[in-house]
Amino acid sequence: MIGTALVVRPDNAGDVLLAGPAVRAVAAGAREVVMLAGPYGRAAAELLPGVDRVLEWRAPWIDPGHVPVTGADTQRLIDEVRRIAPETALIFTSFHQSALPMALLLRLVGVPVIAAISEDYPGSLLDVRHVVDESVDVPEAERMLGLARAAGFELPPGDDGALAVREPLPDVERLTGPPGYVVVHPGTTAPARSWPLERWAEAVQELVAAGERVVVTGSPGERALTALVAGPEAADIGGATSLAELAAVLAGASSVVVANTGPAHLAAAVGTPVVSLFAPVVPAARWAPYRVPSVLLGDQHAPCGGTRARVCPVPGHPCLSSVRGEQVAEAVRRLAAVKERVP
Repeated sequence: MIGTALVVRPDNAGDVLLAGPAVRAVAAGAREVVMLAGPYGRAAAELLPGVDRVLEWRAPWIDPGHVPVTGADTQRLIDEVRRIAPETALIFTSFHQSALPMALLLRLVGVPVIAAISEDYPGSLLDVRHVVDESVDVPEAERMLGLARAAGFELPPGDDGALAVREPLPDVERLTGPPGYVVVHPGTTAPARSWPLERWAEAVQELVAAGERVVVTGSPGERALTALVAGPEAADIGGATSLAELAAVLAGASSVVVANTGPAHLAAAVGTPVVSLFAPVVPAARWAPYRVPSVLLGDQHAPCGGTRARVCPVPGHPCLSSVRGEQVAEAVRRLAAVKERVP
């Protein structure tokens, strides 16, 4: 058992949620776990079991907002980590990210043991260099758990390694009514992963016509989108929830319809089946909803596959624009049938 461990995942909420099993493994072997997250992932970090404190910093090599690199901001991070005085740091990354910029900063702090996955030669920056075969698409949660194990941390007995959030979650029945509704979450952080607006509205209409009670969710900046998608048929609670409240909304749903974005992983973390409008710009084998019943819709062999594009590089966005609302309603029915068969 060590004293303080620093776990690093400075990108989006979904990435942080997928680090959850690895974080719990570290927590089983440390008296305190501090998570370094970015502004888009902080709320998710605060929901993770095993995290005692959250430190926020925008990593310029990760943040999509082209954050400038300044000595003052870098020194602030160094000073805050020095005050925490971790004995070990684990830097969690996706397969296309480098851990070495963060490792350099942590080495300047004097962290005794630094662990990360690194294909590149790390010199003296890493004490535990975990090398994985990136030609094999492994689910992101398992990839990060592999790093934790390489650093000497194992999940505690009885922990099945699924995604999870802290409980109890808030009571949200005032927003949703009783459990058993279908959540539709139309927003995405990257245009390449978005389904056309008219298709979202079509899906809501198809679900309502099939007898489903539909709740449409979104961030405060997506209120106009959720209002258009919900129309008069569905309950629109866009912008009305914190991340913890959104988790509770998803927990009360029979299924969730969502693109490849953070709420898909939040739904997995509360055990709710997912209909995923999944653009193949990243591999589904790595990023699909983890260990919950799910149906992936979209052409996984489209020309955009594997490009990691934020804006679709193919005119007409064919990987998702070909999916229709009735296919979503049918996928929801299939998931309901699966749920009924599970004892």
